[in-house]
Amino acid sequence: MPKVLSPALSKYSRDALSLLGALIREARLTSTLTTTEVSTRAGISRGLLQRIERGDPGCGIGAVFEVAAIVGVPLFEMDERLLPARLARQTEKMALLPKSVRAPRTAVNDDF
Repeated sequence: MPKVLSPALSKYSRDALSLLGALIREARLTSTLTTTEVSTRAGISRGLLQRIERGDPGCGIGAVFEVAAIVGVPLFEMDERLLPARLARQTEKMALLPKSVRAPRTAVNDDF
């Protein structure tokens, strides 16, 4: 079976993934949780947890966010009680934007 190539990532994205993985690993070790405990609580395999901690870009974002929440790594807001308010503001903002962006149509010249 041919190996599936991962999409090319920018240096910024690779660095961000590595940083998030390192923060997750540090938080897990600081809270003295084992890989088995965290993976069981997150409902994932130990191998996936190890890939998350290495910053593997092939990991599902839901699994990464769940592990970050379990070990206490803040993703968007330091105070998790503020996240629903920020989400509501973003939803309101998105409602004001157009649903899709279309290229302007050129007028059809039907004058023969």
